[in-house]
Amino acid sequence: MTGKPARDPRVIALRNFAISITALNVLGYTVLGFEQAPLWPVAAVLTAYLTELVLEVVGARAEERAPRFTGRGVRGVVEFLYPAHITALAVNMLLYVNDRILVTLFGVIVAISGKWLLRAPVNGRLRHFMNPSNFGISVVLLLFPWVSIAPPYQFTEYLSGWTDWVLVVVIVSLGTLLNGKLTGRMWLIGSWLLVFVAQAVLRGLVLDTSIPAALGTMTGVAFVLFTNYMVTDPGTTPSRPASQVAFGAGVAVVYGVLTGASVVYGLFFATAIVCLVRGAFLWSLHLSRRDRQERAVSAATRTAPLVAEVPTPASTDRVPQGAAARA
Repeated sequence: MTGKPARDPRVIALRNFAISITALNVLGYTVLGFEQAPLWPVAAVLTAYLTELVLEVVGARAEERAPRFTGRGVRGVVEFLYPAHITALAVNMLLYVNDRILVTLFGVIVAISGKWLLRAPVNGRLRHFMNPSNFGISVVLLLFPWVSIAPPYQFTEYLSGWTDWVLVVVIVSLGTLLNGKLTGRMWLIGSWLLVFVAQAVLRGLVLDTSIPAALGTMTGVAFVLFTNYMVTDPGTTPSRPASQVAFGAGVAVVYGVLTGASVVYGLFFATAIVCLVRGAFLWSLHLSRRDRQERAVSAATRTAPLVAEVPTPASTDRVPQGAAARA
């Protein structure tokens, strides 16, 4: 049978995500009320493209292979740049740096570079384990204390009444379709939401935090975007259901600890910490597996005979009849 080859669901997910975040930025500057300058997302995207292409060329030369964006024409280049496109728009959309665009561009470069600098072996190949946009945002927040997250009201500044809820419903619906059909991260989302509720109630009981206020965080557009498009990044989260549950619950627990300790921007730092722990875990699995293999080889070498027995040729066991007669 002949037909078109099946499309990679990861590529389809990236394409849909890129379209969604682009549409959100267009609406943000025309309808919602984004605070950043309108040309900044363009500068961020171009910076991400350049950084991604340069690092890919350098990496391909070091690994003696062809760059991944070659061989399939324009389509191959476009599909290769989907992650960079998403990362750039996310970093610019979620950071507020006043009028210092260079700080935003620095965050974009850090986010893209982290995919090359922070990698762990997964199924025999190195893969990045830090959520790119979250990593770039976290580094900027740590290095520049005067920087803040974009004000949450920017997502609904020019909306009122029932239109506020329509936006949330649209984001949740599209995010559920994306994660349910393509990324398969619904286990992660479920555990993240359930444990988030649990930590909010626990903080209210132990730390005298307002439980309704802690739970009210879940109704904001920023939280909905984080849940559907940030914490579920398929490239830096596990695929198995049990591992997804552990990852989502881990982010919620770390968030509760950070927020209970009065650490701001807990969502981003919690995600970065859990991604870092997962990367260390992947490296520990790889090293322990390699150590077991080396011990097995060493044990096999020690138990193997040093000199193999050489069988005696049959011709030396008997004297030829002619030679016996002569004797």
